[in-house]
Amino acid sequence: MDAFIKEIRIKPIPKGKYYSEIPSINSIDSLNLSSPITFFMGENGSGKSTLLEGIAVSLGFNPEGGTVNFNFATKETHSNLSEYIQIVRGAKRPRDGFFLRAESFYNVATYLEDIYSREIAMGYKLDSYGGIPHERSHGQAFLGLVLNKFKPNGLYILDEPEAALSPQNQLAFMAKIYELTQSGAQFIIATHSPIITALPNSKIYNFNESIQEIDYHDSESYQITKLTLENPELILRNLLKK
Repeated sequence: MDAFIKEIRIKPIPKGKYYSEIPSINSIDSLNLSSPITFFMGENGSGKSTLLEGIAVSLGFNPEGGTVNFNFATKETHSNLSEYIQIVRGAKRPRDGFFLRAESFYNVATYLEDIYSREIAMGYKLDSYGGIPHERSHGQAFLGLVLNKFKPNGLYILDEPEAALSPQNQLAFMAKIYELTQSGAQFIIATHSPIITALPNSKIYNFNESIQEIDYHDSESYQITKLTLENPELILRNLLKK
């Protein structure tokens, strides 16, 4: 695959920026993103979503989510890390793109309904986005957008999609992602999910004191989930003992 994004390079970040104190981000000056699917994994606060957001904003996406044409801001909370990120692009350009964040999807849905308010009043159901978002559950609307809006040869950046999806819907999500990567799409996904990260043709980066490529079975999410499912009684005894 000729990736749309081959690599990012990070310029020196001045002291005083909060993200300059995040060890994982401070540890690198470049990161290879040429796989069809790249996963960012790590604990809360490890920097994975901060870097993902910086990449998305560098590419021209709205910080709260949407396409490059979405222009709204519920609250200005994003960092200016994007100013220190250089995108190394491939020869091809994506035909489509979307930045999708589970935490701010409600805001994206509201913006969609606002800009299509006249069409909705006339009976238009926003089928190209999977339906009218606020007429469906959070998870249904989120998955519906992925299934209907994401297209071949697109570039898609997703932040913790599992927060909106049940395990069963994570499987439907995975099937769509895999299908699209077979048709030239590229994904960069920050996630904690040991389900979603099982996708083939992917690279996993673990964010800790540094950013290291790891094997699927070496991720903490996989190991903790496996241990809990195999021996829940032992886990509970250790957690609840006084």
